[in-house]
Amino acid sequence: MARFVHFRLLRAATLSLVITFSAMLPARAEDPAAYPTHKIRMLLPYAAGGGGDVIGRLLGDRMGKTLGQSVYIENHTGAAGTLGTQMVAASANDGYTITVGGMTTHVLAPAIYPKLPYDSIKDFTTIGRIGTSSIMLVATKDFAANDIKGLIALARKGEPIQYGSWGVGSTGQFCAEILMQQTGIKMDHVPFNGIAKLAGDLLGGHISLATLDMATATPLVKDGSIKALAACGERSPSLPDVASYKEQGVPFDRSLSWAMYAPAGLAEPIARKLSAALKDALADAEVKEKLLGLGITPQFVPGDEQRDINARDIAAWKQVAKDAGIELK
Repeated sequence: MARFVHFRLLRAATLSLVITFSAMLPARAEDPAAYPTHKIRMLLPYAAGGGGDVIGRLLGDRMGKTLGQSVYIENHTGAAGTLGTQMVAASANDGYTITVGGMTTHVLAPAIYPKLPYDSIKDFTTIGRIGTSSIMLVATKDFAANDIKGLIALARKGEPIQYGSWGVGSTGQFCAEILMQQTGIKMDHVPFNGIAKLAGDLLGGHISLATLDMATATPLVKDGSIKALAACGERSPSLPDVASYKEQGVPFDRSLSWAMYAPAGLAEPIARKLSAALKDALADAEVKEKLLGLGITPQFVPGDEQRDINARDIAAWKQVAKDAGIELK
């Protein structure tokens, strides 16, 4: 009888250890072939209503229909988009956190932040390119210049000129720095905390000159709220009457890319599903029309290819940053 009681106690103790040990093990990862089984978070490093936010919501809605799960939006702003981008890099690589990244977050930030808290190449899985865009140099309707020639003339008269961008190290600041480098004019930079705030102050007349992304600038230029002086990058089909820098004598014609990303280490089957959903969304006639309306030329490029393009662009923009003295500690 004593031996039987001892055996029962030993078996109970062993079972207890097994249960305790099992509870300490991580939950089994979801089968990638079954992905997605629940809603997907699109974490956007932009303020609600800004260009990147609008792009993300448009694509998230269409991709959700393809994937059979809803895509919900979270906005986390700050530090020209790098704070939210860092949050994506630190998220689980299970396919349930994705983001839309622009030039600032994935190309320019690595060029100017020596201690950037993420590696824009190694810490992300690139899902694919969304499209290319320009940056618009815009002004209030009563601003004294209508193009780059007029802006140069204004600067050479000794008029103090301030321009706003959506943050130090943003694509908008880089476009203004390139203009100053190539023309020799001087302008004072006024960084804003986000593009929505910048656009609001421009509309309110609190600042007269600014750089805006196409998604934000296009509807405002089209409805006559502001005017566009030049396109930094290629001439946009969304605003075909606005001449590019190069067409106005400033030797610069780089395309500026938007792309979709997930945390590094994403399982290949999940990456393929997200990439296919993005490609399908960009082929949709309604999505195409809306992106063009935002100043984005839809152009899908596979993730691996876009990652290599980003790596090359980072090296090129580092030189621009060096020449302009743009560096953040």
